[in-house]
Amino acid sequence: MNVQFDRIALIGIGLIGSSLAHDIRRLGLAREIVVATRSPETLKRAEELGLGDRYTTSSADAVEGADLVIVSVPVGASESVAKEIAASLKPGAIVTDVGSTKASVIAQMQPHIPAGVHFIPGHPLAGTEKSGPDAGFPGLFESRWCIFTPVAGTDETALKRLRGFWETLGSKVDEMDAQHHDKVLAIVSHLPHLIAYNIVGTADDLETVTESEVIKYSASGFRDFTRLAASDPTMWRDVCLHNRDAILEMLARFSEDLAYLQRAIRWGEGDKIFELFTRTRAIRRSIVQAGQDVDAPDFGRPHPLEKK
Repeated sequence: MNVQFDRIALIGIGLIGSSLAHDIRRLGLAREIVVATRSPETLKRAEELGLGDRYTTSSADAVEGADLVIVSVPVGASESVAKEIAASLKPGAIVTDVGSTKASVIAQMQPHIPAGVHFIPGHPLAGTEKSGPDAGFPGLFESRWCIFTPVAGTDETALKRLRGFWETLGSKVDEMDAQHHDKVLAIVSHLPHLIAYNIVGTADDLETVTESEVIKYSASGFRDFTRLAASDPTMWRDVCLHNRDAILEMLARFSEDLAYLQRAIRWGEGDKIFELFTRTRAIRRSIVQAGQDVDAPDFGRPHPLEKK
């Protein structure tokens, strides 16, 4: 066993929390895993799946004696969790999170974290459109980035310890300023999800195309948008509200670029359209070369006539 922490408390047991539980167990990183979630039904399911060693609906009870506390809740719930666990945290414990907006999480949580406890905000860039304890699986974080946004005065030993934890899960760890993180994530994650939600919503609103036709004739483009648009509504509502400034900036830029493309199509400016599509194709190649996706037709999906 490669025990790194005696007791790890997982606050929230959705896709990220349950995947962490699988990996912590698989790799033997803790002597005890404590699972906490407010929903008795979700907690019962987590227990049925054997995700922890102890289960509770009280976050305060869960963190007592814990060496590492990982908060995996929608970002809008960060402050209420911090308030609940504050008095129960032991000196020297590390508290981290997995939220995709960092400035907001820091503002919500940091004021409530007691002195002597190491608060290190984090964000693993991994996930699927699935949610809930059944969605988790071992290896989710393998070869994925985990970004830390340390606050001023962060203890270097605690930072190194948490870095080691994520690296053991297979993640590549980077550090950046919280505001910079939020701007980067607004373009690479938040904006694509918003576009997907909007495009699927537009198709749903079309009076001249029936819903059955939209589903029946879904080509790969629309179909792949629906995967993003199936993501957890609570989580993405909170992302919009808690990374508002960066998202609005990226939406404005996107709207300007969309208007440029609209004009080019209207006036038949093929050279401008071709130049844009050539430039964006190069971005796709760069993503594949960086190991962030596979260069397989149709994203590697099997096809009926595909040779085995």
